[in-house]
Amino acid sequence: MLTFVGLGLYDERSVTIAGRDAIRAADRVFAEFYTSRLPGTDIDGLEAYHDVTIEVRDRAGVEQSPSPILEAAETGDAVFLTAGDAMIATTHVDLRLRAHDRGIDTRVIHGPTAQAAASGLTGLQNYRFGAATTVPFPASHAGEGVPDSVLETIAANRDRGLHTLAFLDIRAEEEAYLTASEAAGMLVDAGVTGLGVAVCRAGSPDPLVRADRLATLADQQFGAPLHLLVLPGSLHELEADALTAFADAPPDLLADLTTR
Repeated sequence: MLTFVGLGLYDERSVTIAGRDAIRAADRVFAEFYTSRLPGTDIDGLEAYHDVTIEVRDRAGVEQSPSPILEAAETGDAVFLTAGDAMIATTHVDLRLRAHDRGIDTRVIHGPTAQAAASGLTGLQNYRFGAATTVPFPASHAGEGVPDSVLETIAANRDRGLHTLAFLDIRAEEEAYLTASEAAGMLVDAGVTGLGVAVCRAGSPDPLVRADRLATLADQQFGAPLHLLVLPGSLHELEADALTAFADAPPDLLADLTTR
């Protein structure tokens, strides 16, 4: 059996009870933290909390050389851990398909996600989000500035009145995390204007949500990672009220976006 467990958003306590039980019952526990990480803990903290040894795999160890994980699942109960939800990243779906092709039973124990947190913390309605995108570090793609695909996603969502959730790049091997202010500045340089919402440290005891013009967000500092950036489309009156109350959005900035 190969069980995929989402660890949630912040620390060792963010996992569900079902996930915790699966981890503690496993014969071997694997994890990856290159797609995301838990800012409030580390491997030692996770191992101590669950009383297990965790075998951390890098990207190559999951995508190119998954045999140790699959072999452990063929002969016993193996668990594969990720931050957030276990099935958000394509690489995890690929691993599950590899297990399926080898006749290995699989199950998924879901964890809280950044998408749900972004909606819940901002008050923006989850069914009014369009396609998500990722703003990468310039060094992460073959080009300068923001990739056209990111700009096209934002523009297409705005044309439909939909919100855009922008994940911000992580370079795990360098412990580098793109900030909301850096991403806002990159988007402004690429010609994107208007309202943005920084969502910082979702799932932690002290999340921060701040809504303002992208150019204003670019000049602010939002503290420790992880950060998200939301580009709202049109706003329902309730959404505008929530951004004012929970994200200190300037009311005059919301007027042109709000439908009543």
